[in-house]
Amino acid sequence: MKQDMIVILDMGSTENTVLARQIRDLGVYSEIHPHDITPEGLKALNNVKGVILNGGENRVVDGVAVDVDPAIYDCGFPVISVDHPTAKCAKQYAELPNDDEMKKFLFEVCQAEANWNMKNFVEDQIEAVRRQVGDKKVLLALSGGVDSSVVAALLLKAIGQQLVCVHVNHGLMRKNESEDVVEVFKNQLNANLVYVDATDRFLGKLENVADPEEKRKIIGGEFIRVFEEEARKLEGIDFLGQGTIYPDIIESGTKTAKMVKSHHNVGGLPEDMQFELVEPLLQLFKDEVRECGIELGLPPHMVYRQPFPGPGLGVRCLGAITRDRLEAVRESDAILREEFAKAGLDKKVWQYFTVVPDFKAVGVRNHERSMGYMVVIRAVNTIDAMTATIERVDYDILEKIADRITAEVPSVNRVCFELTKKPVATIEFE
Repeated sequence: MKQDMIVILDMGSTENTVLARQIRDLGVYSEIHPHDITPEGLKALNNVKGVILNGGENRVVDGVAVDVDPAIYDCGFPVISVDHPTAKCAKQYAELPNDDEMKKFLFEVCQAEANWNMKNFVEDQIEAVRRQVGDKKVLLALSGGVDSSVVAALLLKAIGQQLVCVHVNHGLMRKNESEDVVEVFKNQLNANLVYVDATDRFLGKLENVADPEEKRKIIGGEFIRVFEEEARKLEGIDFLGQGTIYPDIIESGTKTAKMVKSHHNVGGLPEDMQFELVEPLLQLFKDEVRECGIELGLPPHMVYRQPFPGPGLGVRCLGAITRDRLEAVRESDAILREEFAKAGLDKKVWQYFTVVPDFKAVGVRNHERSMGYMVVIRAVNTIDAMTATIERVDYDILEKIADRITAEVPSVNRVCFELTKKPVATIEFE
């Protein structure tokens, strides 16, 4: 590993990611690890220069205050505490969200070098993947989203034709997205791509399932089953590549933080899964994933495309999924994306999409009373997906979108614009 590293031990803080980003912004690589890491586990990490104990409001778990193994202090690394009093630390309290204090700790106390950059990260991950995989093959779920695209590019650099990309059309994709995935990755990038149309299979499993967590687990579990079936058709598949990134881990729960929501590639993996995971983006935030994609040579339109959840439109067709509401989500989303592109908002807004709730409202169509679905538009901006603000979309643009959706999607008679930031809302509705 070419980068020096500062290890942040999660002692119950809600600001771990803020601290990690502050350190990376100063040019030093940082990783967040659980408070109960063993001394052996800490020493096994590469190029550790210092340790920060990051305490906070979640330090007490089930009535007991979490703490580190006392032997951590004897590992030979400078240790400093944030909101975690202990006489053994180099400094009992430190005001580190301050850059001058942080710089002193990083560069004077820890003697770390400001050598964190994406070129070094990519080189390190390529080496790590080659060590982990050896001469075996990796099966990758290639949705065509930013995360899976960047993972595909990195794995192609690392192991070439040992990578087998599988694109599963689960019937929950955006309009024409599967066709685009095949065109870009198979025809243009010459990836070893297997296309599987499993629409009926997924929708059958999801029939009458309304609970969001159950939907996510069904979709994640069924993905693994599809991959296992594809793997049995091949030889030497021992690994599953995934585009898991750090916000996925945080929102799926840590030892000191409750789950916000499970992610299909974190909480939805079956216990009897037959693959070892390859997750080279595990410690990156969303903006860093995009930077990684550019470093790997992916085209900007692919790197900066709209984020899309692994369960796809399944978590935007709220409640139990039906084919008519799923089609309403797909068509309204396509209209929204088209109009945002015309207005130049596709380059400005981080994520925008539509959802359709599981109820109908009264309306008027063809001079008669009719019942129709409601489409809700969400448009948010964020850096790392941990917080998000609302894009102030011009009213004329919204009105045009509403007119098109109600005219072109017959099952819809209302369009709303959602205004809640993250927190208290999440970016997705489920």
